[in-house]
Amino acid sequence: MKKVITVIVLALGTILSTNAQDKMMKDAPKTIALEQTPGEFTQKQITVSAGTYVFEISNNAVGHNVGFVLVKKGQDASKPENHIQTAYVTEQVATGKKQSSKPTKLEKGEYVYFCPLNPTSTDNTLIVL
Repeated sequence: MKKVITVIVLALGTILSTNAQDKMMKDAPKTIALEQTPGEFTQKQITVSAGTYVFEISNNAVGHNVGFVLVKKGQDASKPENHIQTAYVTEQVATGKKQSSKPTKLEKGEYVYFCPLNPTSTDNTLIVL
């Protein structure tokens, strides 16, 4: 009888552990990789599904540090209170390096992204479906 109970407990533990891992994988943030060159992002428009993302910003020969700002389309991008602050890179990106943001939950809608340090235009669009 003890062996039967032990087998049932082990089987239940395995099933619960597998389900938890599956949920963690589905909830894990995806990466949006963006590259900056002097004065611009190489990707002008990106379309993704709603979810949680980490922004990975590459500095390709800009010659000085760069950053990343994401704003809901239609909001005043010059006001920091409108910036989605979790999308900021955790530190400025030096030439030839990459930096990532914190996980950022994106809901359906349109966003604009830019770099005030590069500076890039504010017509780069992120569309979330």
